[in-house]
Amino acid sequence: VHPREVFAEPITKRAAAIIVAHNHPSGNVDPSPEDREITNRLKAAGETLGIPLLDHIIFGVKGYFSFVEQGIF
Repeated sequence: VHPREVFAEPITKRAAAIIVAHNHPSGNVDPSPEDREITNRLKAAGETLGIPLLDHIIFGVKGYFSFVEQGIF
């Protein structure tokens, strides 16, 4: 995923902030290194655009992982 794809609609709709989410079909909600990298890229892009990333949530069969709740933001 590229930040321009994530922010295209929020820019068009004049969003004040965004929350991104995706699922892990494996059921393991722990973020992969790639999840952590894209979160950092999206956070930086949001700061540049003035559309802050409020959270990144990963959903699995038995629960979820919130970057904010885990203190990663």
